[in-house]
Amino acid sequence: MNDIIVISITLLSGFLIIYHHFGYPLILRAFHKQQPKNTQPTALRHYTSSPQDSSLPSIAIVIPAYNEEQWIAEKIRNLAALDYPSNRVQIIIGCDGCSDQTFAAASAAVKEPECAHLRVKIINFSGNRGKVAVLNELIASLDSELIALSDTSALLSIDSLLIAAQRFEDPDIGVLNGHYRLLSPGSAGEAAYWNYQSSIKASEAALGSTLGAHGAFYLFRRALFEPLAPDTINDDFILPMKIVAAGYRADYENNINALELEKSSSSQDHLRRRRIAAGNFQQLLRLKQLFLPRYGGVAFAFISGKGLRVLMPFLMISALLGSLLLAADYVLFTLLAGLQLLAYLLASWELLYKPQRTNKISKLLAYLVGGHIAGLIGTLRYALRLDKGRWTKIN
Repeated sequence: MNDIIVISITLLSGFLIIYHHFGYPLILRAFHKQQPKNTQPTALRHYTSSPQDSSLPSIAIVIPAYNEEQWIAEKIRNLAALDYPSNRVQIIIGCDGCSDQTFAAASAAVKEPECAHLRVKIINFSGNRGKVAVLNELIASLDSELIALSDTSALLSIDSLLIAAQRFEDPDIGVLNGHYRLLSPGSAGEAAYWNYQSSIKASEAALGSTLGAHGAFYLFRRALFEPLAPDTINDDFILPMKIVAAGYRADYENNINALELEKSSSSQDHLRRRRIAAGNFQQLLRLKQLFLPRYGGVAFAFISGKGLRVLMPFLMISALLGSLLLAADYVLFTLLAGLQLLAYLLASWELLYKPQRTNKISKLLAYLVGGHIAGLIGTLRYALRLDKGRWTKIN
């Protein structure tokens, strides 16, 4: 009887691990291929003013910044190059109690000749209150039709706003995600992971809605914004998914590109993924209505993607321990235990020693295992109330 229980738990854990990493993406891909292809949006303005400009939606680009002196000037120059009528877009930069020269660098950049046409408001908050507090205050003060949120270290393709305006002609779209790209991935595993995430986003959109957004760049309708709880961790998930829960669609646009300039180190990546994992657990609790069948494809994706991601470290531990316990009596579990130990050994070697000569499989295993270790720590820290929602820059 005891063996039956252990076998059942072990096999179920293994099945869910395989389903989350391979089965679910394959289902999404198959569903995506069956959907009719949308005509690619065209953005033909070419910086030439026309009477049609007045019909474009007003857009406010909100940039929360904390100690971003390295990137802020280049960000403003990038925004100055966007092809969109200057009287239909405004830029609000919230310097959240910066201890460096972010405010001075931003103030100098907006005075440069190539940036003179921008409507920019730079607010220098005296103390660091956290990203969520900055977003709540800045967005509440705006009346633009669309709000765009963007990181300082991400450069946008020049027709991003024009394409977004065209996509928002569909009244069912409440949120629009761009395509996130890395200029210099920290590792081969990181590059593979974000390519995988981009394909998942496109497939989720075909299923009903993308799950969350990336803070590098996304847009939403101002009228649909609800202030975030002060302790929100993953604001770029909670904010768009509240809009989805209200009955609107979060879509994905591959032709809008956000290029991340900042290269993360392994320590930065671990801390970031640990914090995201804490946020993943939080968002399951706060968006639990998305598990309901009435949300259809969104519920399926939320369970298969986000729900299982929180459980994944615990399922991996369960699968390994169960296989080891059963290995002495069952050849199948001897083989399964051996395969798991080999995978973890390769990942550990890569994570601990970072060898110069290695292979793609080891690097990918290291990135996945490292992510799930960070997920385990982040989830436990949130459950034990050790993580707060306050936003600080990871250096």
